[in-house]
Amino acid sequence: MTGLVVRKIGWDFDASVPFRWQPANPQFGLFCNAFTFIAVPFERYIVTAVRMASDRLDQDADVAAEADAFLKQEAQHAAAHRKHMLALIQRYPDLEQCYVGACAAYEELIGQEPVEFHLAYIANLEATFTPLFKVLLDNRDSLFGGGDPRVASLMMWHFVEEIEHRSSGLILCNHVNPHPWSRVKYIRRTFAHVAAVADAIATAFDDIVPFEDRGASTRALLSGHFLTGELNARVPVVRRLRNRESAAAPTIFAPVPTGELARMLWRLALSQAPYHDPADQPLPDWAETWMRAYERGADMTTFAGSWTAER
Repeated sequence: MTGLVVRKIGWDFDASVPFRWQPANPQFGLFCNAFTFIAVPFERYIVTAVRMASDRLDQDADVAAEADAFLKQEAQHAAAHRKHMLALIQRYPDLEQCYVGACAAYEELIGQEPVEFHLAYIANLEATFTPLFKVLLDNRDSLFGGGDPRVASLMMWHFVEEIEHRSSGLILCNHVNPHPWSRVKYIRRTFAHVAAVADAIATAFDDIVPFEDRGASTRALLSGHFLTGELNARVPVVRRLRNRESAAAPTIFAPVPTGELARMLWRLALSQAPYHDPADQPLPDWAETWMRAYERGADMTTFAGSWTAER
């Protein structure tokens, strides 16, 4: 049976939540805002795809239990990010087009592809979350510190639970697509679709939200090479050229040490290998700290403002 825990947390967001919720690192704040607008449609897509496969998943009791717990966690994520999203839309009503457009992109995908593709898409994308979110949680002080504790706490909770159910997508995919190479053949289409959704959201952010409320160009930050480009910018020769051309704009993960960023990129590449298993990945120790605090009954809706006491 699955060991996933479904945690119902009373998230509360209103128009007092600023779009630029992380003034110390507005680039990372933009990344998280875009994550919210992607998360809600993606979680809906997960629910639809897994339900499409329910007759096959139900053939194995353990797989069915994993699917049930996975969907329940994802439903909590969607509900929480929806509250954050609606708070931002209350400030900038035209941002609703981001949500409508992303939902339409996933609905179109559902109608175009078989269930085997959808479960591979979920497994491929979910496989990237453990290496990515480990770096974010390991560098929580420099990335989240000084930001609005409500938004920071939402993101950290989601990242912890994505790491907790890191194998769920692969378990479901492997049940429907038993050969490892079946998943790999869909990698390029998976990430091309994700990139298109992210680019549409980034473009809308830049068109709708005034620059002083963003602090950076969302589209430039979330371009298809935003991770490799960030690593390249740390090469001394490239950095000098950027400085000389006055183009040395801050990046999303500027506070992350170069060695950690390089290891993350390597693990992201490995996450798409046919025999990759997320269960074997190194995990952030702090995820256990978060879970212990939740079990003690701490207020997790603002936990990001008190994590120094939880070391």
